[in-house]
Amino acid sequence: MAVSELAESQSQPTLSELDEAARQGRFEALQARMQTVWDAMKLDLEDESVVIVPSVSVTQPVPGIVSAFEERFLFLLLLLRQPRLRLIYVTSTPVDPRIVEYYLALLPGVIPSHALARSTFVSIDDPSDRPLADKLLERPRLLAKIAAHIPNRQRCHLIPYSTTAAERDIALTLGIPMYGADPRLADLGSKTGCRRLFAECGVTHPLGAQGLHNLEEVADAIAGMLAVRPSIREVIVKTNEGVAGAGNALVDLTRITELPADERRPAIAAAVRAMRLESPKVPLEAYVEKFEHGGGIVEERIVGEELRSPSVQLRARPDGSVELLSTHDQLLGGTTGQSFLGCLFPADPAYSRLISEPALRIGERVAAAGALGRFAIDFVVVKDETGAWSTYAIEINLRKGGTTHPFLTLQFLTEGSYDSASGRFLTPQGQEKHLVATDHLESAGLRALSVDDLFDAVARHGMHFDQSSQTGVVFHMISSLSGCGRVGMTAVGDTATDAMALYQRAQHTLLQEAAAAARETALPG
Repeated sequence: MAVSELAESQSQPTLSELDEAARQGRFEALQARMQTVWDAMKLDLEDESVVIVPSVSVTQPVPGIVSAFEERFLFLLLLLRQPRLRLIYVTSTPVDPRIVEYYLALLPGVIPSHALARSTFVSIDDPSDRPLADKLLERPRLLAKIAAHIPNRQRCHLIPYSTTAAERDIALTLGIPMYGADPRLADLGSKTGCRRLFAECGVTHPLGAQGLHNLEEVADAIAGMLAVRPSIREVIVKTNEGVAGAGNALVDLTRITELPADERRPAIAAAVRAMRLESPKVPLEAYVEKFEHGGGIVEERIVGEELRSPSVQLRARPDGSVELLSTHDQLLGGTTGQSFLGCLFPADPAYSRLISEPALRIGERVAAAGALGRFAIDFVVVKDETGAWSTYAIEINLRKGGTTHPFLTLQFLTEGSYDSASGRFLTPQGQEKHLVATDHLESAGLRALSVDDLFDAVARHGMHFDQSSQTGVVFHMISSLSGCGRVGMTAVGDTATDAMALYQRAQHTLLQEAAAAARETALPG
């Protein structure tokens, strides 16, 4: 370190010496640099770099699943197709070198060893289920080592999964801007904040009430909803900070409207207490405690003969403009059908354009509030007897989500883009592409497979992504295969039918391979 740099560092405060206001002021100054960083991207500058901290909060941890979620972002290794970019990837536990090699082998036109030489993997060696960002902030010396790998702070930025105060403080410690929303905007992504924003934007959303903090308020709100729309048969209670449906609960109101007026309110309260939680592992008492602490909403469950759950992904640029990136159809399951399991891309053109316009309207309001980076807006669409689709905005995710890594994997591998006017994804050669993806290929039998078994099956059954045809399967969350009996994958085809066929074939093949791996062999004579 030069004498001038040493003197400057000694004159600066430490993170712990700054109060919240001071931290926020320094963060805003850092974020103002993001436009310069953005302008320099893809210019093949020798001192460009990124720091990736894929910190996630898992409410119901399974041993090994935290590391697997952090590995979902390994698709960002495909950024190394830029020949001078340096990449620093931080995880709770070390990433298996075989998995790194798998991703680097996907890089088109890049020598894997050259890409590996430009990669730095930093492990905290802490397998606990706490968020990676929190664990990293507890280790200032490790943060200093990460900072030492940054060739030029003026051409580096932090890529997080979520954007909490912890990620903000990591950006402050490293002295680089963060490509993500200011944590102070978190309320816009809460269930209460979403409903308020939808109303301000004039976007249709389900009948309901927000800003609730206990079950009595929920019951009162339901009574008010039934007074407006007596035909409601089910409502959904949601905690403000629920993710992937885990904070949802279903309340059955069947026959309540048939009761006399003096019996209706007690019956509603009883129905609320009997609500079915989407997450069966969460006790009702714990759910109620979380609801009372963080608040939540209740809204009508949209029903119909044909119902789907698409989403729109957008990006707020540093200059405040908004870009519509993609539309997806979500694959849902779970106890009440509200848990995110995977996605189809692109969404059905029958309604993809119907959700794009309100999504852009919402996105522009979010960007005007100061958001930066990728975010998504979820919808429910229902078809009536005439064949027309009605759309309802459900929530805003001010973070990267389950549709981010499949779409960016496809985009990085093909260099294609989504055309919102036609609802199609096209490569530079004009070839249409589709994908089916999941984080939830799960079976206890999959524990019989090792990483090597997976790669062997990929090779023998021709499932690897083929650069010549730009079709095939890319696996993720690979480390959770043996430990959790779970793996993720993205199947890419030229048509929606082709992508689904690849997806189903890969799923069937892996389950067959797992069954074979678990088959006992004869004892030696």
